[in-house]
Amino acid sequence: MKRLVPTGEMTLGPFFPREFGQGANDLTGGKAAGGEMIEISGRIVQGDGAPLDNCILEIWQASAEGRFDDPAFFGWGRAATDANGIYRFRTLRPGAYGARAPHVNFLILFSGLMRQLQTVMFFEGEKRNAADPVLNAVSPSSLRERLIAKKQGREIYRFDIRLRGEGETPFFDD
Repeated sequence: MKRLVPTGEMTLGPFFPREFGQGANDLTGGKAAGGEMIEISGRIVQGDGAPLDNCILEIWQASAEGRFDDPAFFGWGRAATDANGIYRFRTLRPGAYGARAPHVNFLILFSGLMRQLQTVMFFEGEKRNAADPVLNAVSPSSLRERLIAKKQGREIYRFDIRLRGEGETPFFDD
C-alpha cells in the first residue's frame, strides 16, 4: 500500500481581527436564558510572564441546564486578547453535563507554528469537581488547580492562562 504524504504545517496568523462583530464575546445575548449570568476574564501570558496580544479564544459550554443542544442558549463565543493579554466573556454559568462538573471549554489560537491550546476551565467551590473524570485525569495533580477559575465577586470568574516560552509546545509547564 502506498504511504500518503501528510499536508504540511504552516504558521498560524500573524493577524487575527480584533473584533468579530458585536456580541461575539457575549453568549447571553443580553438575557439570562434561565441561568446565572457571569463574566469570565483573565490574562494569557508566555512562560516568562510576557502578555500575548491578539490571541483568539473560542469557548463553548453547556447551558445552565447542562445541555449542549439547548435552543435557548447558543453556548459558543469568541474574543481576542488586548495588548495586556486580557480577554473577557459574558456568559451563563453552565450546568453539569452527565458525569462532568460544570465547565467551559477553551481553544486558544496565537501566531506561530503549532500555536494552539485546548483546555477546560472549572469553577472554584464546585463540589462536583472532586468527581469529574476529566479533571481527575490531569497529571500531576498539582496542575488541576490551574484549571479552576477563581471567583472574584458575585458573578466574576478569573481564569489566567500561562503558556510555555517561545519555541516550546504551548502546553502548561509542570
